[in-house]
Amino acid sequence: MKLDNSKKILIVGLGLLGGCYALALKKKGFYVSAITKEKDDITYALENGLIDCGSNEVDAKLIENADIIVFALYPHTFIEWIKENGHLIKEGTIITDVTGVKSCIVYDIQAMLKPGVEFISAHPMAGREVSGVRNSDDSIFKEANYIVVPTDKNTFGAIELCKELGQILGFARVAVLNPEKHDEMIAFLSQLTHCIAVSLMCANDNPGLVLYTGDSFRDLTRIAKINDEMWSELFLSNREALLREMEKYKKAFDRLYDCVKNNDREEMRSMMRISTERRIEFNKKGQ
Repeated sequence: MKLDNSKKILIVGLGLLGGCYALALKKKGFYVSAITKEKDDITYALENGLIDCGSNEVDAKLIENADIIVFALYPHTFIEWIKENGHLIKEGTIITDVTGVKSCIVYDIQAMLKPGVEFISAHPMAGREVSGVRNSDDSIFKEANYIVVPTDKNTFGAIELCKELGQILGFARVAVLNPEKHDEMIAFLSQLTHCIAVSLMCANDNPGLVLYTGDSFRDLTRIAKINDEMWSELFLSNREALLREMEKYKKAFDRLYDCVKNNDREEMRSMMRISTERRIEFNKKGQ
């Protein structure tokens, strides 16, 4: 299947990412429909040109008419939706997702789908500190990474289509990882960083901090304003990988703690030089 704007795209779950996908795809001339729980979200999306049609109930016609379906749901909700409604997806449809964990859902969903329906998973590494379709802004994709997450059940054509979707949406870079490697990387690059931000905000309850803080604290805690329902599910869905990364972080932090405690300036500076060298690599890659 070639991804051109003759293809009809259905988005299931019209929250922030679902809304950003809809906005970006409409700008490219695609016909976009949506299914989401809240009627007000459908009304907003229609009035603001994010979608062409939509429903706050499972609509068999919208599902049957779709060539590509993007699922922007929590992991457990995604699985439940496929169990209940997967039979409505027509043969030849490609489905994809935005889910932040993979190993715990990808294989199960691929096994549930009827023949002729292919699930190629993806993870847009983009977001904001706000939620909901009303905060949709496809500019969040501009400097972001997009990860395609195939298994041995995926065809070459579906993988290429998913890569093309990332490019059409406007992502700066498209990468490919298998589910296990994806979850390992995400545990460190995304989930651990949210753990650190949450821990930092919980480490001091002085109400005057907001009057004294500088940019360093703001930068480190930007992601501490967190969707507790979603992120707690993601942490526990990727529990073993996240725990491994938390242990590595604890060791690194304890090493720096010991430097301060023991007045070991040389070891401290060595860690700082390593930190600086590794961070420079991100700047070289335009991040």
